[in-house]
Amino acid sequence: MTKDLIINNISTLKSHFSINYGIKTKTEAFTEKLFYTLFDANAPLSESIDELEKQFKEIAAIACKKPQPVCDSIWEQFLEKIPSVFEKLNQDAAYILENDPASNSIEEVYLAYPGFYAIAIYRLSHELYHLDLLLFSRLMSEYAHRITGTDIHAGAQIDSPFFIDHATGIVIGETCVIEKHVKLYQGVTLGALSVSKDMKNSKRHPTVEKNVCIYANATILGGETVIGKNSVVGGNAWVTKSIPPRSVVLNTTTTEVKIKEIK
Repeated sequence: MTKDLIINNISTLKSHFSINYGIKTKTEAFTEKLFYTLFDANAPLSESIDELEKQFKEIAAIACKKPQPVCDSIWEQFLEKIPSVFEKLNQDAAYILENDPASNSIEEVYLAYPGFYAIAIYRLSHELYHLDLLLFSRLMSEYAHRITGTDIHAGAQIDSPFFIDHATGIVIGETCVIEKHVKLYQGVTLGALSVSKDMKNSKRHPTVEKNVCIYANATILGGETVIGKNSVVGGNAWVTKSIPPRSVVLNTTTTEVKIKEIK
């Protein structure tokens, strides 16, 4: 097969695409700039916000599917939300510092905790989700997923304060609802049971009420599943039905320890 024929075949296969790959790299740069602007004490706010506006509008020009005047106004709507998001993130950081014995300072939480970074990008992308910039929000959350190993869909509803410890391997689905003072450990999945595409607009993921602690590698599935307030879900638990408040859910598998005889 000649080079020209190969190029022709690839072009034919790509003919239905309208993908501009530049949006991916632009979104990653915007995400880093936004985090820097909020959490670096020396960031020049006026200049940084001007640069963010420029980056945002370049991305929105590709991602926004609404009439141009509507697309042009989205930056102002997003900017207005940032102070309230920042306030929630400060609450999240303080909650992490309060609850993690390994944390030494608030600066350490901001700079070195992947769980905090994942929460920060979730809260910012969540605002884009509600502005109907779905691709933009998804690219932000997927960038945080790649950096931290934590996959939080921008559509999830997560109250503040919220604590993710160790972060790696956590999955939080689009219609998940998490109330205040919830703590998650590594490997937790708040996911959906296997459903058909026509349930896209249905609640598919669990609700976790206030003051719940969910330990490592627990899996909680289903849109009707509610974890009642003040409950504890133990490590490796599999939960697909609601549990009442003040419950303790344990994996009942037993582990035996035997002493080897030395011959």
